[in-house]
Amino acid sequence: MTVHDHQTDDITAEVRQWLSREFAPALPEAAVDHIVKAAHADLDGQIRPDAMGEMLHRLARFRVLRTLEDR
Repeated sequence: MTVHDHQTDDITAEVRQWLSREFAPALPEAAVDHIVKAAHADLDGQIRPDAMGEMLHRLARFRVLRTLEDR
C-alpha cells in the first residue's frame, strides 16, 4: 500500500462515516458505502488529489439525496 492509497482510504472512510451518520435514519450504511465508493471511482484521476475529500463529500452527498428522492 502506498501513502496515496492510505490517504485515499482515509478520505473514503471519513466521508462514508460522515454521510452514514447524517442519513442513518433514512439509508442503510451499506448503501451509503456503495455510493461513496462509486463516487470515489468516478472522481479518481479526474480531479487534483488534494481536492478529493471535499469533492467526494459533495458528489456522494448529492447521490445519497438523489437516491432518497427516488424512493
